[in-house]
Amino acid sequence: MASVDGYDAVIGLEVHVQLGTESKMFTDAPYYFGASPNELTNPVVMGMPGTLPVLNKRAIEKTIQVGLMLGCEIPQVSKWDRKHYYYPDMPKNYQISQYDQPLCLGGSVEIELDGPSRNVMGEHRRVSLTRIHLEEDVGKLTHVADGSLVDYNRAGAPLIEIVTEPDIFSPEEAFAFLTSLRNTLQNAGISDCDMEKGQMRCDANVSVKPVGTTKLGTKVELKNLNSISGVRNGLRYEIDRQIRELKAGATIVQQTRRWDAEAGVTSLMRTKEEAQDYRYFPDPDLMPVRISEDWKSQLAEGLPELPFDRQRRYMADYSLPYTVTSVLCSNRQLSVFFEEAIRQHNNPLAIANLITNDLLRELGAASSGSEVEDGERRSLDSLGVSAVGVADLVAMVDKGVLSNQMAKEVLSGMIATGQSAEAVAEAKGLRQSSDSGEIEAICRQAMEENPKAVQEFLAGNEKSINAIKGRVMKATQGKANPTLVDQVLRKLLASG
Repeated sequence: MASVDGYDAVIGLEVHVQLGTESKMFTDAPYYFGASPNELTNPVVMGMPGTLPVLNKRAIEKTIQVGLMLGCEIPQVSKWDRKHYYYPDMPKNYQISQYDQPLCLGGSVEIELDGPSRNVMGEHRRVSLTRIHLEEDVGKLTHVADGSLVDYNRAGAPLIEIVTEPDIFSPEEAFAFLTSLRNTLQNAGISDCDMEKGQMRCDANVSVKPVGTTKLGTKVELKNLNSISGVRNGLRYEIDRQIRELKAGATIVQQTRRWDAEAGVTSLMRTKEEAQDYRYFPDPDLMPVRISEDWKSQLAEGLPELPFDRQRRYMADYSLPYTVTSVLCSNRQLSVFFEEAIRQHNNPLAIANLITNDLLRELGAASSGSEVEDGERRSLDSLGVSAVGVADLVAMVDKGVLSNQMAKEVLSGMIATGQSAEAVAEAKGLRQSSDSGEIEAICRQAMEENPKAVQEFLAGNEKSINAIKGRVMKATQGKANPTLVDQVLRKLLASG
């Protein structure tokens, strides 16, 4: 627990995630991002008299899968409740949600804290969850100069709410939790979790208490946290604000505050509601859901390996460094691409380095320098290079056909033309020379032209051989096999 000015922070998060289903939660109306305002509605979404909700089975299955991945208890029976509030974003004036019998109870999310350096794995621990429940999303309000506009496209979309215990103790841990959760959900195809599109949203409850005490302080809820870094920044400010208030002799009042990212401050929205303010009661139009062990077993079969488990496996099975596995396992597409490539050519380290260094560098150039929120990667498909193509390129290096520098040029050519590594190398004349006779003749000439480097090497200066190698590579226009050049030069130098 990180203390600040004699106080400890205690944080709980409420994370809302839109599920990637074709239709909404209680109706067959479609949902997708980018439609014209109020295009994706129907009488059920708008709460017209006489309409009845119908459950989206796929949304229920995805919620159960999230619970299984995070080690939650999945009760045999789960029911639906109405949460009442009057606000323009909910046309029915109540939200169908879950109160006392949610689909998932307990569970935890594994997080990684910062290590002593970016090259070293940090401490891992688990953040405990209270519950995960399934509900319908609300509409979106846009405030303008003379009023507010409401778009009901999002209303009724399936939404899970993941509620943590007060088990997070710093803004950095909150950042790590959200990063890990997003990677897990994206990896399993549960949701794209794009915060810019509202597919993942977070509210934070935070309080502070004197170091060494056990009684929690009065919590304050933060809203309008529109990015993972925004959650971290908002919590940093609010923790400092509460400590300043307490040190000045003031009392913290339970309330909801808005985070203003531009100004870097929080401001009062309203005093905090309690559960009874929402007048929860069982929804009379929806029967409870009974979840059998067979159903859970079927859903568990389709679950992928968790990102941290995959990272540990890559480090153990392929001897990959932590820095490389951190990149590969942060994105399922990268790890799938990597595993397909090593099935074609068994050199995991070289393939991993090419993907995480060269391929992602090309991907960054293709994105025209635009920023991507919190490390999210754009699609490899946009580059037009297959895993088989990458494997073939690495194989050409391993066979001595290409040098590492040539491979970078060939990769750029593959991206530009869509051709194979072999075809690009042939077209560019990028084949490494391994003719020992030719290379020996060039090495002898380079030694004659650089007698000072020869004498320094013979006197014990190992690095001086690089000056001779440079002349050889220049004479061959970089096409000589560097390993062979080194072997030939050492042999000639040793023979005097």
